[in-house]
Amino acid sequence: MKKAFITGITGQDGAYLSKFLLEKGYEVHGGVRRISQPETVRLEQVGVLKDVIIHDFDLSEPYNIVRVLQTVAPDEVYNLGAQSFVGSSWDLPVYAADVNGIGVLRILDALRTFAPQTRFYQASTSEMFGLVQAVPQSETTRFYPRSPYGVAKVYGHYITMNYRESFGMHASSGILFNHESPLRGKEFVTRKITLALARLARGGTDTLVLGNLDAKRDWGFAGDYVKGMWMMLQQPEADDYVLATGVTTPIRDFVRFAAEALGMDPVFEGEGVEETATDRKTGKRIVEISEKFFRPAEVDLLIGDPTKARTRLGWQPEVTVRQLAEMMAKSDYDALG
Repeated sequence: MKKAFITGITGQDGAYLSKFLLEKGYEVHGGVRRISQPETVRLEQVGVLKDVIIHDFDLSEPYNIVRVLQTVAPDEVYNLGAQSFVGSSWDLPVYAADVNGIGVLRILDALRTFAPQTRFYQASTSEMFGLVQAVPQSETTRFYPRSPYGVAKVYGHYITMNYRESFGMHASSGILFNHESPLRGKEFVTRKITLALARLARGGTDTLVLGNLDAKRDWGFAGDYVKGMWMMLQQPEADDYVLATGVTTPIRDFVRFAAEALGMDPVFEGEGVEETATDRKTGKRIVEISEKFFRPAEVDLLIGDPTKARTRLGWQPEVTVRQLAEMMAKSDYDALG
């Protein structure tokens, strides 16, 4: 039986990956930062909480990392733990740098020293492209991050590459574009949209307030993307791969897809901060814009080129962005009921 260790196991990706690996016959261990009561609701939602083994684990503490990895002795390590919300990295830039950047180095160096045969996956991100230098973005596109989160992730990406090339480690990075699900945190824009619209569909009165509706993202389903993570670590040689749908969608259209899934007929009017959306069926205002939700340095367009993952790994996404928005909106609507 193979052993896997997942940092950030209580997050969206950690939950889906745990379920996937358990179905593959793995013994699954996970690292959780020590707090009074770990948030395990996502593991409960996918039905695996009783089947995974949880360890206190902190990406800021090198001795803790070494002890846990020596105790577990995993065949594969998936580093999904991070300061994961881009917006908060502006308020916590040093923490983001330490956890998302140096935290990766701490794991890699522990593995190099004590378990160099262990295969390692680093969760890189499309936010590293930032002010995009090519459309679409592939593994060879130059990075131009636009947030402390993105800058730290670039370090994590390159240190993974460096340890692979310097020490022959099987260390791969997945450059994942936006991947969402009903398990997504409420602070992320997709879940913020579907939860607010579900409340309105249930008779609520609080309007959904957003920032830049023109920002475009390449959105896929997290359940599809964790399969790609696993595929990377099954290859004879480590490498870096973009996982994406190859389709970019404005936030405005994601709102429309989610609203329509809940029986609304949204009509958008105005421009910039004056733009609004109204449900044609009820006349109710459902979307307003606020400048406070604009980023200091905006990332306007992200669209990935998953050709390498498709041809070498045989990976491809199955859920479209419209299906994703419908899935999330209906899940939130049902949960509120």
